[in-house]
Amino acid sequence: MRVIGLAVVLALSLALTPLAGEAQGGKVPRIGMLSTLTAEESAPSIDVFRQGLRELGYVEGQNVALEMRSADAKLERLPGLAAELVALNVDVIVARANPAIAAAQTATTSIPIVMTVASDPVATGFVASLPRPGGNITGLSNLGSPEFVGKGLQFLKEVVPTLSRVAVLWDPGFQGLRHQLSGTKAAAEALGVQLQLMEVRSPGELEGAFAAATRNRVGAAYIFGSTMTFHNRARIGELAVTHRLPALCGALREWAQAGCLIAFGPSSTAQMGRAAYFVDKILKGAKPADLPVEQPTKFELVINLKTARTLGLRIPPSVLGRADEVIE
Repeated sequence: MRVIGLAVVLALSLALTPLAGEAQGGKVPRIGMLSTLTAEESAPSIDVFRQGLRELGYVEGQNVALEMRSADAKLERLPGLAAELVALNVDVIVARANPAIAAAQTATTSIPIVMTVASDPVATGFVASLPRPGGNITGLSNLGSPEFVGKGLQFLKEVVPTLSRVAVLWDPGFQGLRHQLSGTKAAAEALGVQLQLMEVRSPGELEGAFAAATRNRVGAAYIFGSTMTFHNRARIGELAVTHRLPALCGALREWAQAGCLIAFGPSSTAQMGRAAYFVDKILKGAKPADLPVEQPTKFELVINLKTARTLGLRIPPSVLGRADEVIE
């Protein structure tokens, strides 16, 4: 009788307890992941996102599902990929970088969107304001304070004290860079550095831009991060070394690995981990319109010592001591 009673209790417990793979209402929530990067490039930050989910009680394959879509740097694919996620009726879309965010925004006004690595989301029309986004989009901005925008230029000046002219290579077709450009101009003025702005819209224009910078006797290059520049970072690193220009690039360590002297900016990996917080809030009923957009709190500095040696530069201890990573 005791055995039968125990069996009955266990049966009732199983009947009353939701399965691990079920969410409220018997439906496993699905999270759409939309990125401009390749699947391989996205993998490290996706792993961080999964870890963030696990810390909040979500385990992929048990009580949450991820639908991955990567554009492989072919931005024209983004609208179709965003439409696929909408057709799947995912519960939330996590969109990385402005082109992916814009594609998701166009594809749906009802499915919540969590943006990450968003450049100037107010100016680009993703949200009405940072404190009150107002629509179906919230998440994390890549927009740092004016002090942050100029910090990378300050590091460059410490490495090259005689620096007086810097070529700024930027893609004007990439939304959200004008705030960075404005902050860079202010920092350059404070440091007594002149900027030479060079528009680079396609990979074919990179070599000409570096050649022009050399002719104009600039002392360094500042490469603004965009989809085009990031996916051509190996060529940019090669050209910077060939033209003997110390290069300041975006935050991802991949920039420094590609040959840039300095990579500095908000940690996109940390942002992906934090995106899990927004997803959790939304799955529990919060509206994106009521979740304030967060600004970056973690910034990373990566120094490539191999490039420094090739260029005959000595990195001051004051800069090395602040580096999060040094590439030998």
